[in-house]
Amino acid sequence: MSQMNLALADTIVTAALAKGREMNFAPLSVAVLDAGGHLTAFKREDRSGILRFDIAFGKAWGALGMGFGSRELAARAQSTPAFINAIAVASGGRVVPVPSGVLVIDAEGEVIGAVGISGDTSDNDEICALAGIKAGGMKAQTDATKPA
Repeated sequence: MSQMNLALADTIVTAALAKGREMNFAPLSVAVLDAGGHLTAFKREDRSGILRFDIAFGKAWGALGMGFGSRELAARAQSTPAFINAIAVASGGRVVPVPSGVLVIDAEGEVIGAVGISGDTSDNDEICALAGIKAGGMKAQTDATKPA
């Protein structure tokens, strides 16, 4: 089983930011957490808002906490708002239930961490997360389905 380490986290962050620049997205903040929810790497582009760290961290942390990508959390927020309210209370408000909290899956299919990005639309943030995870040679899980 692989582990999220600083070298892998840095590769993910760097590639995610590069994708954002390539696509001319708004300034991004990228957080990479290990499987235990600990921050491994974070970068914030110039002019990325002061709340962006908390949002990026909350997207990744929520994905880890629930065991599926935050795109699924967003869907559940629409269909069962009471469930999301309960998660918000249980997590002390740390879970951000919108897309771009993406699980990082190793070659054996184990969750080794998560990426959260904030700065542009959630869909665009997710594009960058996927690019970063791919650059790190890992698979991604954006929702409750099997990793891509």
